[in-house]
Amino acid sequence: MTYEEALAYIHSTHWQGKRPGLNRVRELLGRLGDPQQRLRFVHVAGTNGKGSVCACMASVLQAAGYRTGCFTSPFLERFNERFQIDGVPISDEALCRLTERVRPAADQMEDAPNEFDLITALALVWFADEGCDIVVLEVGLGGTLDPTNVIDCPDLAVITALGLDHTRQLGDTLPEIAGAKAGIIKPGGQVVYYGGAPEADEVVRRVCREQGAALTVPDWSRLEVLAWEPDCTLMSYDGLDGLRLPLLAAYQPRNAALAVTGARLLRDRGWHIPEAAIRQGIETVRWPGRFELLRREPPFLLDGAHNPQGVRATAESLRLRYPGRRFVFLMGVMADKDAASMIAPLAPLAEEFVTVTPPSPRSLPADTLAEEIRRRTGLPARACGSIEEGVELALGRCRPDTGVCALGSLYFSAAIRQAANARF
Repeated sequence: MTYEEALAYIHSTHWQGKRPGLNRVRELLGRLGDPQQRLRFVHVAGTNGKGSVCACMASVLQAAGYRTGCFTSPFLERFNERFQIDGVPISDEALCRLTERVRPAADQMEDAPNEFDLITALALVWFADEGCDIVVLEVGLGGTLDPTNVIDCPDLAVITALGLDHTRQLGDTLPEIAGAKAGIIKPGGQVVYYGGAPEADEVVRRVCREQGAALTVPDWSRLEVLAWEPDCTLMSYDGLDGLRLPLLAAYQPRNAALAVTGARLLRDRGWHIPEAAIRQGIETVRWPGRFELLRREPPFLLDGAHNPQGVRATAESLRLRYPGRRFVFLMGVMADKDAASMIAPLAPLAEEFVTVTPPSPRSLPADTLAEEIRRRTGLPARACGSIEEGVELALGRCRPDTGVCALGSLYFSAAIRQAANARF
């Protein structure tokens, strides 16, 4: 099996359209020897910040000397990024071998697994085969019925900031979404939760009580941002003073603090994680495509914000780091997103908009998005036929006193970076 054949099999259309549930992935893993039973986990759910917290947790665990698997979604440039051990993505050869091994088990199933069932199984087999000490496992969608929830009680369950997203699948109220995310809480588990949304907080507290799980919410009064430096955020949190966090967005200090809290809870459960390892892990974390600075002057930023809550956080970051500066927003979104609520926070900071169609069948066409922006804001919005054309136009419209910020979908991040780097 070639790499292209492996990816074609993983993404093949007959995996689509399955009802949510754990029966398929449970059967598939059973046919593969239940690799998840040989692993220990940090399980991460939430609406925004999951990937950043996973990156911080994995970096800390690796700094502490543990062989650390990390499973995240989606990828930015190559599918292999979804499975990493100690920061290194799975090789093409290993992915081919895994797919050849998993395919016969999947093909024998009467109720064939969907794509995410298969990807989850591939990751768990690889992590077990490679002898990972611990795996940081990001939920794909929701929690209760997500294939990653096939695992038994993790060493730590993390729930990041909650908001309204994927409402078609998870419910259109915050308590419903919180209930889905809280599905990763297992009896007797240890939970760290971002908190701050009263309706959601009550749901998480209730589920922890019902499951006999210990709940910790970070003490945000112990978090202080000392300076927004060009290449890092200087912060202190709960005795860790002068941390140089290389993630630049305004929301990242809280994600880092959530990871610090989680690492200390793991230490309380017997993991050897010195404070020096926590500092090293936070200060060396990498998480591209999330408020990533591709060029300093005039600034060109690439951000993965893809829902209203995420876009509001991006707007706050732009105000903090670039007070008074206006931006050309290079924007592409999925058709199932609330585009109107994503446009509104950006309008006060916008010089104009350039729209593109991300490379996904679920994308909102660029001209439809441009029309919506013009109707709602009265600002110029120009649709482009390709991402390369969009980058070229956005840079061409940028002046020394403005900047460019590309956002709205992670699906176009790789193409944005490649086109921008070709220009710089």
